[in-house]
Amino acid sequence: MHLKHLAKHLSKDLEICGVFDRETFIDFEKAMPSFTLKDFAVMGFFDVIKKIAFFKKAIAQMSELAKNADCVLLMDSSSFNLPIAKALKKSGIKVPIVYYILPQVWAWKPWRAKSIEQSCDYLCGILPFELTMYKNALAQKRALYVGHPLMDEITEFKSKPLPHKTAPIAFMPGSRKSEIKKIFPIFAKVAKSLPNKKILILPEHFKRLNSQALNDIYGDEIKAFEISFEANKALLESGFAFICSGTATLQATLIGTPLVLSYKTRGIEVLIARAFVKLKHIGLANILYNALYSNAPHSNMRNGTQQIHAELIQSQLTAENLLKAFEEIDTKSFSTKAQELRDYLKHGSAKQVAQILNTLLN
Repeated sequence: MHLKHLAKHLSKDLEICGVFDRETFIDFEKAMPSFTLKDFAVMGFFDVIKKIAFFKKAIAQMSELAKNADCVLLMDSSSFNLPIAKALKKSGIKVPIVYYILPQVWAWKPWRAKSIEQSCDYLCGILPFELTMYKNALAQKRALYVGHPLMDEITEFKSKPLPHKTAPIAFMPGSRKSEIKKIFPIFAKVAKSLPNKKILILPEHFKRLNSQALNDIYGDEIKAFEISFEANKALLESGFAFICSGTATLQATLIGTPLVLSYKTRGIEVLIARAFVKLKHIGLANILYNALYSNAPHSNMRNGTQQIHAELIQSQLTAENLLKAFEEIDTKSFSTKAQELRDYLKHGSAKQVAQILNTLLN
C-alpha cells in the first residue's frame, strides 16, 4: 500500500523489478516482479523457519538483480533487505541504496543502526524520533524524516468524536489467516453483545475471494457483519474499533476513531518476542505518544506510562475485557490525543521519498 502511493510520484518510464504486486505499478509498462508479496506472507517465528530455504534463495536472487539496477529501494522487512544491502556493498558495485520505513532498532537490536548506516546510502525515517539512532548518517545529511505514509493514505480526519454507543463499530481481526482464526471468534462474541451496526473490515487482497472462501476463513459468524474492503472509509464512519495489533491501530488513531488493540498468538512466540523486545506498549500510537512527551525518547517510549488506547494481549484478550474497554473509553480525550499525533507526524512521505529517488535516477 505504501509503495502504491510512492509509485504515483515516479516516472512511468522507469523499469521496475524486484518484490511487489503487479497492480502496484499498473501504469508502468516496464514493471515485472520476480516475487509477489503473497510469497512472503508468513507470521510468527515458526512460520518463518518453515520457509527459511525460500528466503535465502530469494535474497540471493534479489542481490544479483540489484547489481544491475540504477537505484535500489528497500522497504521495511530488515531480515530480508539488509542482507541484500550488505551483498551490494561487499560486491563493490556503486548502486545507490535508499531505505524507506527503517528497521525498528529503537525497539530491539539497537546495534543494527551502525550496520544500516554503513550498508545504505539514504535513510528515510517515518517516525520523527528514530533518526537519533543514526547519528553519523544524520550528520552527513543522509538520514532524514520524510513523514509518515499513513498521512498520504488517509484523506479525511475526524474533527470531533462520534457517539460510540450508537455509531457503527469497526472490527479488524488482522490480515493473516492465523491471526483471524485466533481473534475473530472473540470479536464475533463481542459483536453479539452490542446493538450497533457492525462493520467487518477485510484485507484488500481478500477481494478476489468468493463468499465460500471467506466463510472458510471467518466461519458462519461473518454473516452478522457488514463487509468493507475500504478501511479508511469504514473507520471514518465508526465510533469505535476493535483492532488486531499492527499498523491499523495507528491508522484508526490518526483518523480519530477510538479503539482497543487486541492480539493473541502462540505462547512460545510471545516469550521469544519479550526476550528481544523491551517495550511496555506494542501499539505504535502509544509508543509514538510516549516519544512525543519524552526528552529522552528511546528510554521513555519503551517504559512510558502514556496511553491513547487500551491494549489487550494473550490471556487479557477476552470478550468481557473488550466490552469493558468499549464502555470506559473517554472519546474526547482520545480525540485530543489523536490530533496531537497528527501534528507530530506532520505530513505524508511519498512525495519526499519519490523526490530522492527521482534525483538519484536523473
